Amino acid sequence: MSPAKLRICFILNPNSGTNRRQDVPALLAQHLDPALVDYELQLTQYAGHAETLAREAALTGFRVVVAVGGDGTVNEVGRGLLGSRAALGILPRGSGNGLARHLRVPLSLPAAIKRLNAPDFQRIDVGEINGRRFFCTAGLGFDAHVSKCFAAAGTRGLATYVRVALREYRRFRPVPVNVAFNNQTLETGCYVLAFANAAQYGNNAYIAPLADIRDGLLDLCLIDALPLGRAVRVGIGLALGDLPTSGAAVFHTSRQIQVHAAAPLGFHVDGDYVEDAQDFNIGLEPLALEVAI
Repeated sequence: MSPAKLRICFILNPNSGTNRRQDVPALLAQHLDPALVDYELQLTQYAGHAETLAREAALTGFRVVVAVGGDGTVNEVGRGLLGSRAALGILPRGSGNGLARHLRVPLSLPAAIKRLNAPDFQRIDVGEINGRRFFCTAGLGFDAHVSKCFAAAGTRGLATYVRVALREYRRFRPVPVNVAFNNQTLETGCYVLAFANAAQYGNNAYIAPLADIRDGLLDLCLIDALPLGRAVRVGIGLALGDLPTSGAAVFHTSRQIQVHAAAPLGFHVDGDYVEDAQDFNIGLEPLALEVAI
């Protein structure tokens, strides 16, 4: 008797990313082996729809549910799979693709699709900030502010992100925060406070290059202020992956963190701005999600 075929549900965000001209249905038909895989393709219709579709796919017995989009789509699909027996797959079609890059998923759609004919199954940690799950990074301060402005920019891609970041750099000011973790408390300014489950934001911008997505810990990256000289060094550190040794940021690891800000601060999950708040509870659930890569 031949082994059962792998059942895969692909969830496509038609509005995600910069390479929307690629014909995903045609690529799936071309590169998936019908002897190994049975699959369906579903399209999202509104924000949050991917989470609902992923949960339904898991309940109906799909072994793998694939997010076809960027980190926002990946976040929605991943949330829908928590607590289920289905694994998260990724076809990277976003502007940053942070989790896909960390997991070494090919950025070429044909190559990523071919891998799903016989994927490797692993488990990864899942972060949480104020009740919102994240798989790659979350953060307070400037990066959240830029993600809010980026969402309103009208265009996507690295060039737009850099343009928005440079414009907002002249406007943003750090906020005093109290950060409690590992039985210690820091009273500091917060220009950026990033909580990294994976190593990068996306586009190979390494906010926490030592982060291990399976070690049961979050890597904290704190930048208390960002004068011009330090900003240049941070930019170089993000690109080269040497921020921990640059002296431009402070790093810690912890599983649980509490933050109180002196004034409302925006926060993001996996690059998507959520809202402003003054109190933040951040935690980690080890190996809570299975991935198919």
